[in-house]
Amino acid sequence: MAGKLEETIAAVRSVDRTLAPQARARLDSLTKPPGSLGRLEDLAVRYCLVTGSASPPPVRGKIFTFAADHGVAAEGVSAFPAEVTQQMVRNMASGGAAINVLADHAGVELALVDIGVDDPLEGVAPLLRRKVRPGTANIRLGPAMSRQEALQAIEIGIDLARQACADGVTLVGAGEMGIANTTPSSALMAALLHCPVADITGRGAGIDDETLARKIEVIEQALAVNMKQLGAPLGALAAVGGLEIAGICGLILGAAACSAGVVVDGFICSAGALAAYTMCDSVRDYLFFSHRSGEAGHGFFLDRFGIAPLLDLDMRLGEGTGAALAMSLIRAAVRIYNEMATFDSAGVSK
Repeated sequence: MAGKLEETIAAVRSVDRTLAPQARARLDSLTKPPGSLGRLEDLAVRYCLVTGSASPPPVRGKIFTFAADHGVAAEGVSAFPAEVTQQMVRNMASGGAAINVLADHAGVELALVDIGVDDPLEGVAPLLRRKVRPGTANIRLGPAMSRQEALQAIEIGIDLARQACADGVTLVGAGEMGIANTTPSSALMAALLHCPVADITGRGAGIDDETLARKIEVIEQALAVNMKQLGAPLGALAAVGGLEIAGICGLILGAAACSAGVVVDGFICSAGALAAYTMCDSVRDYLFFSHRSGEAGHGFFLDRFGIAPLLDLDMRLGEGTGAALAMSLIRAAVRIYNEMATFDSAGVSK
């Protein structure tokens, strides 16, 4: 690791938990029985800790959906052909995808980032063009990308987070789009968690039993052929990860360094979060895990770290859809904290 990445990691500080009693006291002063809003109150306290203030700013959210292609798609590990990545990017840019609808519903901004789509995407707008390379190589045969390319993708995520925070964003959402990207996500998690591939590998967009067995075999081969690079998170990202996963890793590190919260979407984004956590364990203080994905490996990951996500809707679409729904809940929690009347102000007896 070098330069911007090292500086960003050094800037991440654990949250000041001494603010928690003050935030709880504020919640208990509101016109409701103490604790009666349950986990919404926990969210409000966590937001106070992340922002470093018992009088926090209103939530201003922005979701970054990173798009990239994967060479391993050639192994037949997905239910959809690789060209669907660029087709869905075009759909998102025109406002027709689920993430467009849910981001609008949640009242948060959406940024679509081409970090590695295997298509020039001519004429597509709005689109943040940050392409590192047109898709990764086939991880079954060797590294997905070079360490320098992985670092470049991480630094793109860092820069996007920094700019968003400079513009007043207080809550960043992570999303992704990339056909076959549950395969590198499973490979990366298996490498970093040192767990059996079968425990962390699911059906992605809906593959059958035969394809699932093939997918597990491909991941095991990828880990074997890239074994020498898997000892550190940057090496593992380069060897078996994806450009969008590396971008998400950087987004998380950059937001945490700026004292902004990050809402993690599903399985693929959790792989990026795991890479960021492995580099800097203090980032966990800034992470809000949106939902328990229907992807089998996500449950394994969440249970391993004792994480209770906000929602469990059997979703597995990706794009940042779970993050959008969770950001709506966090906005609601912070509005309650900031705007609800106290017993004293409302003249209500305790």
